[in-house]
Amino acid sequence: MPNKESSEVKFNYLSEQFADLKIMRYQVPGFDSLSLKQKELVYYLSQAAIAGRDILFDQNYKYNLAVRRTLENILINFEGDRDCEDFRNLIVYTKRVWFSNGIHHHYSKDKFYPEISRDYFEKLIRETKTGFPMREGQDLDGFIAEIAPVIFDPKIAPKAVSQESGKDLLLGSACNFYEGVSEKEAGDFYHNLKNDAIKNGTDTLISFGLNSKLVNKNGRIHEEVYKIGGLYSAAIERVVSWLEKAAGVAENEHQKKVIETLIRYYKTGDLNVWDEYNVLWVKDLDSHIDFVNGFIENYGDPLGMKATWESLVNFKDKIATKRAETISANAQWFEDNSPVDPKFRKKEVRGVSAKVITAAQLGGDCYPATPIGINLPNADWIRKEHGSKSVTIENITYAYDQASIGNGMLEEFASSAGEIELAKKYGSLASNLHTDLHECLGHGSGQLLEGIRGDELKNYGSPLEEARADLFALYYMGDPKLMALGLIDHEGVFIAEYNSYIRNGLITQLTRIEPGKTIEQAHMRCRQLIAGWAYQLGKHENIIEVVLRNEKTYVTINNHQALRAIFGTMLAEIQRIKSEGDYEAGRNLVEKYGVQVDQELHHQILDRFSKLNVAPYGGFINPVFVPVMTNGKITDIKVEYPDDYSGQMIDYSRNHSFLPTYN
Repeated sequence: MPNKESSEVKFNYLSEQFADLKIMRYQVPGFDSLSLKQKELVYYLSQAAIAGRDILFDQNYKYNLAVRRTLENILINFEGDRDCEDFRNLIVYTKRVWFSNGIHHHYSKDKFYPEISRDYFEKLIRETKTGFPMREGQDLDGFIAEIAPVIFDPKIAPKAVSQESGKDLLLGSACNFYEGVSEKEAGDFYHNLKNDAIKNGTDTLISFGLNSKLVNKNGRIHEEVYKIGGLYSAAIERVVSWLEKAAGVAENEHQKKVIETLIRYYKTGDLNVWDEYNVLWVKDLDSHIDFVNGFIENYGDPLGMKATWESLVNFKDKIATKRAETISANAQWFEDNSPVDPKFRKKEVRGVSAKVITAAQLGGDCYPATPIGINLPNADWIRKEHGSKSVTIENITYAYDQASIGNGMLEEFASSAGEIELAKKYGSLASNLHTDLHECLGHGSGQLLEGIRGDELKNYGSPLEEARADLFALYYMGDPKLMALGLIDHEGVFIAEYNSYIRNGLITQLTRIEPGKTIEQAHMRCRQLIAGWAYQLGKHENIIEVVLRNEKTYVTINNHQALRAIFGTMLAEIQRIKSEGDYEAGRNLVEKYGVQVDQELHHQILDRFSKLNVAPYGGFINPVFVPVMTNGKITDIKVEYPDDYSGQMIDYSRNHSFLPTYN
């Protein structure tokens, strides 16, 4: 982490706060120690990470690019009164659109609205007059008639991703992965694709539909594939151009082959090549610089099939990695001693590599909000046969910690002074260790039964997979093995994590939910499922106690070891559900424990939270890498840390925006 004596006092991690969002900055310690060739590699990969930004906007909703470009045109070119409250509210709305990569909240997926009238918005357009993203032959009146309802009408695209049980998930979702296709039609389409692959003896393990949009045109359903010459070609071409430069400065031949295979995938859209790339990538263990780039996570698809575009550029934190390497070196022990049924355990754990990384650049679905840990690839068969890579992003967790100092959350919601003391003493280590276990071992643990592909759980697959990895981490947090390995030196570490997890799952994550809403985001469903289910399983022994003091609700764990045993029981059941592809059992668990919100409790928590003036969500401004040129050649790369969030957003839109407004 940054030198605490020289730079921590000077560096302001928290940049600004608006709506329910805080904008932070993160440092890239160790960058100056890289060789020139390594710095160039980081620079080229970072440019590739920025180049795909438009893709995510369009994937999230087909009008997002039009809305973003409309708002930016007003912000840049409007010459009227810019100091009034209405215009300031428009700026806040624009910042929210930037942050969420569209008009739906990045976490809840609900549409959000500007705190201005439709009449005022139309007035701004008319007074700005030119520069708007109008269709060919469209006049200003026609443009306003099309774009204004998209922003203001609550009946138009109310949710980017709908998970409402019993309703058609595609027809209720505004995400741009399907066009004119119902849930049943999509299911039938991919079911037939898999059957055809079986009949033809071709690969049935590829992630069908991962990199495409499914479209119904004139009664014919077909895929529009993301590739050069296909959908999103203009942006992918720019990504590839930077990847080609990166391949020229790769650290070794294997890494060069990894990058070149990714380029070939982008050129062909062939998912077999994507798998080839992932196998090569997971075996690249010698390179200091690493990256993620592609259509990877499927949280944005209500069916859990299609992936959003993302990128993360990073390099290894050698000192902190020792912790993760210790865990991965003992992966077989953890697997053998797991509380799950032996038939669901891997007999031989392969290729579990773990490291702690320093993020250098965030892109796509990792920007501005980013995960704090990653375990890839997602394909179960690659995990089983070739292993996986797990990372904890420590400079990001450090930035979160620094930005949250003194915000009052712990003091308001922790149940006792002792709990607060444990959290302050061990909370940071406990959180990082939980992330290590979750990413390194949790996601990579267990195996599917013969004939199970891994997509049988459908829309419940993501929250159940996150719950499986979280439970693996929680169960082993309290195992004496961690102390024997030197990963912790006091039981207060796992106690602090248990306190934090249950408090978050039952209480504090409710600060992220709007009044009257249910929980739909996968990670939030996971946490409430675990906390609520654990509370019920231990209720007769009062293992977790919910108490009311001074009209405030608190959660206390009375027996942490007993809770650990409950976590083991829960892990065994969720592993069974995944291994057997038991959709009904999985659905019942999520719907029973992970979705509904106690409205009376919710109102109380929101009231307490509002008095703290804390934003429940956070994201980051990227550092900027600036080449130093001498006689036309790069002689160094300097890193700068801008603090102007709006400035970075406008720069990205001006200089790194390549897709047409309407795809």
